[in-house]
Amino acid sequence: MKRDGRTLGHTTLEYMDTREMRGFTLIEVVTTLALVGLLALVALPLFEITSVRVKETELKLALRQIRGALDAYKKASDTGQIPKLADESGYPPSLEILVNGIENPADPKHVRLVFLRRIPRDPFFQDATLPAEQTWSLRSYGSPPDAPQPGADIFDIASQSTRQGLNGIYYKEW
Repeated sequence: MKRDGRTLGHTTLEYMDTREMRGFTLIEVVTTLALVGLLALVALPLFEITSVRVKETELKLALRQIRGALDAYKKASDTGQIPKLADESGYPPSLEILVNGIENPADPKHVRLVFLRRIPRDPFFQDATLPAEQTWSLRSYGSPPDAPQPGADIFDIASQSTRQGLNGIYYKEW
């Protein structure tokens, strides 16, 4: 028995025309691969930008934490909680002292003042074997802002990266 030029059989496959049982054509496969490739080309730069943004956010947070700790140390020094000599700036001599703390002579119990739990790493620093405190560029109080140099104290920190941020400003200038 025939209906519309097709043979009716007992199974669905017997009912189907031979043209319907073929796979995908070459044009369909090529078009699909081209679309998948195009999507990959669009997604890859977005992934790279997203990973840079994550590192930039980590850098902003680390700079804010360390600079906040430096300012808190300076305030404690200015209020007499930390002893300082007349020729000292009142800023810490190292980043480690922010974590290890310093004894408060004004407190009867001589409680240690601790300003950071740990020193955050510069997320753009390449060598992961160095300790976190060595991943930063240090600027002393007597150092000019346009040519920062380390010295007897730490007034400010900056990234050692020479890369430019997504906002167009170099990371070392943040």
